[in-house]
Amino acid sequence: MFNWLSEQLSKRRGLRPPVHLPALAAHNTFAGADFAQTAAQARVYQQSPWVYIAVNRIAEAAALVPLRVYRRGVDDPQPAPTHPLERLLAAPNPHLSGFELIEQTVGHLELTGDAFWFLAGDAAGQPAEIWPLRPDRVSVVPDPEAYVRGYLYEVDGRRVPLLPAEVVHFRRWHPTDDYYGLSALEAARLAVSSDRAMAEWNRSTFGRDNGVPAGIVTIKDMISDADLQRIQREWRESYGGPQRRTAFLRGENIQWQHIGLSHHELDFLKGRLAHRDEILSIFGVPVGLLSENATEANATVAERQFIERTLWPKLVRIAQKISADLLPFWSGDHFAAFEDIRPTDSQARLEEIRAAYPVLSVNEIRARYFGLGAVAWGERPAGQAQPDATTPPLPTAPEAPIDGDRAY
Repeated sequence: MFNWLSEQLSKRRGLRPPVHLPALAAHNTFAGADFAQTAAQARVYQQSPWVYIAVNRIAEAAALVPLRVYRRGVDDPQPAPTHPLERLLAAPNPHLSGFELIEQTVGHLELTGDAFWFLAGDAAGQPAEIWPLRPDRVSVVPDPEAYVRGYLYEVDGRRVPLLPAEVVHFRRWHPTDDYYGLSALEAARLAVSSDRAMAEWNRSTFGRDNGVPAGIVTIKDMISDADLQRIQREWRESYGGPQRRTAFLRGENIQWQHIGLSHHELDFLKGRLAHRDEILSIFGVPVGLLSENATEANATVAERQFIERTLWPKLVRIAQKISADLLPFWSGDHFAAFEDIRPTDSQARLEEIRAAYPVLSVNEIRARYFGLGAVAWGERPAGQAQPDATTPPLPTAPEAPIDGDRAY
């Protein structure tokens, strides 16, 4: 086998086109997406409080971050604030805002692993509207040459074919699927189902119709229905309340038997907290953001972890996909990026500024690290001696926020 492979490689001159695509398309013969599973994932969002909190926190936080279009430059990228894509994303269609577009996109990615945008074009063939499509209605059609032949949008038994250029397909990585993404709910399936089962048990235990009574009153003497109703009424008036339930059995004499739940049996609540922590961790939401016992310091650390390790990678995924699939509709060399909201270490940044003093001018340091404009005396190297008394000194502390204290 090794000799045959070596022989084939020695015959090859340069790189070939993707010869594996026909086999890949044949393996993934179109059969439609698993819409039942996708719909079930949406129901979990509606029924599980921890899943709702995690997905909602991520989606709304992502929707708050502005997305900008930049022109690639020789040195630093230059903003392109009048680019048509920025205006399109701010108002995707007559019925949707930019916030809602990103919120739905991130929410679908978290719940199903996939998100789809349909691009409606104008007379010039450029995107004029963006419509998010529900993942439980979209199927990918494989192609032996182009990888994706197109998409099918299905609703009420009707199939609408869509061209590859009309659809932007965002997806999370799936280790065993070539065309669809992996939802975080798949990893959290056991924890979510166990938590829901415990919540149902709790409701059945304490619900009025299906609840277990706090105890049983056994009347060992045979009595009439009227006497039984009188004893029940008097017992509840003396010992009961609107939420207390007692079972009565007729027999001989009267005996009380306690069958309520002990404090030890009620420790299942700790199990629900364990499920909460597991589900939130799978979605990347630190427990410190929600825990009632978190200190201010813990909450600050948790917020920083959430921004850097959870929110920011998701924003990069979406921005790069937009750059690859949407920006080619317009001329020019541009890319899209969300505003960098990652907190920075002020002390580390000051050390970086000091290290730059010997090689950068005052104006370069002002622009790069402080976001300040140029000054007449700022062309001198920053490492030279301090200017005279008539020249303002170098800033010794940031004059603009650099610690990431911005809303996200």
